[in-house]
Amino acid sequence: MTPHPRLSVGLPVYNGEEYLAESLDALLGQTYEDFELIISDNASTDGTQDICRLYEAKDSRIRYQRLPRNIGATPNHNRLLDQARGELFKWASHDDLYGRDLLRRCVEALDEHPDVILAHTDQAVIDGGGRVTVPYEYTLKTASPHAPERFRSLLFEPGGDDFYGVLRTDVLRRVKPMDSYHHADRTYVAEITLHGRFHQVPELLYFRRDHPGRAERANPSKRSRCVNLDPRRAGPLHPTPRLLAEYLWGFASAVRRAPLSPADRRACYRHLAAWTTSRVRPGAGERVEDRAPVDPAQLTVSVDDIVAGREGRRT
Repeated sequence: MTPHPRLSVGLPVYNGEEYLAESLDALLGQTYEDFELIISDNASTDGTQDICRLYEAKDSRIRYQRLPRNIGATPNHNRLLDQARGELFKWASHDDLYGRDLLRRCVEALDEHPDVILAHTDQAVIDGGGRVTVPYEYTLKTASPHAPERFRSLLFEPGGDDFYGVLRTDVLRRVKPMDSYHHADRTYVAEITLHGRFHQVPELLYFRRDHPGRAERANPSKRSRCVNLDPRRAGPLHPTPRLLAEYLWGFASAVRRAPLSPADRRACYRHLAAWTTSRVRPGAGERVEDRAPVDPAQLTVSVDDIVAGREGRRT
């Protein structure tokens, strides 16, 4: 590993032994190699530590850290950004898969477009066995040069997984760290997009794994999901109405903090008011994996081929 890797990849994990090795293989097998992989183990009680120690011994790009207690998913995510040394940063999930060219294509996009602050690729949802269940067409207008249009799209359109894109680290350090109320990741990405436009690489290279053990599935209620994000949410001072109010306030405060002109700020507030007072159309804000699955026989791509680098272009 170089003393100053250009890209830092932060991987938070808790009890991820089932899919961790497969995800690590996909990350370490990337065609872009100038990165460090920081793994923060949230006091796992399964075989996660053994897997991480094994990979750390084999690849000098890995920095493995084990926390003495479970601090919650959100603080674990945020501490990884604090330790990043690269000018670029990406969060990775311990159970997702990545095409071999994902990092390279995202870094190339950021180099080609200096005004872009986040680059990601096309994606699909896979099941526990790695089979595509939901292909996903990205429709958000995050490439717009106009901040209010990007913000409105994130409010009203079905959300993508821009959180897992490759970002400019200096931009991430200018926004408020991610919080732990309901859908805090959406307000976090909304604030990021108020700082600049995104770029979507038209290649299917990111595969989000949906399985019963995934945090959203294992914690189905808003309250339990937030407690998983931060154990301090378990107290009586954090009832569900407060978590929902914080979600709304998260958007409003993101607009207040962002480097916007007075006109753009007013436009963003109008979009937020419209979103708050109107019935959001069916499907708006849904998670990609909540959509109806498709017949794998109808798909013309192979996840194994893409992860192995034998195919990447959308068909």
